[in-house]
Amino acid sequence: MAQVIATDKAPGAIGPYSQAIKCGDFVFTAGQIPMDPATGKLVEGGIEEQTERVMQNLTAVLDAAGTSLGRVVKTTCFLANLDDFAKFNEVYARYFGDSKPARSTVQAARLPAGAIVEVECIADCS
Repeated sequence: MAQVIATDKAPGAIGPYSQAIKCGDFVFTAGQIPMDPATGKLVEGGIEEQTERVMQNLTAVLDAAGTSLGRVVKTTCFLANLDDFAKFNEVYARYFGDSKPARSTVQAARLPAGAIVEVECIADCS
């Protein structure tokens, strides 16, 4: 049975979807954009600042589901500009440390709310 995961420590859904769904031994997150949950606005700055906020939001959603970044098995990363890949990767790598989930990274023509980065993941929560 699927369980809806929600936390006020990450931005609320801006459409008809859930922050995450826990199903069996896995949690599937919605894409997290660099929106500050306290203000409901995108964070200021470039790819590093926006990636920091995305990873903080993702961490909060995973925590609410009873899991963590260390248990992520797959991420899908969306960048508005693949020229930002190296800077994005530096911040991303810091959050995952020795844990290296499978990953796809794609350039997206446009992301929600004018964001330049979005990350979703699948994590083990058994």
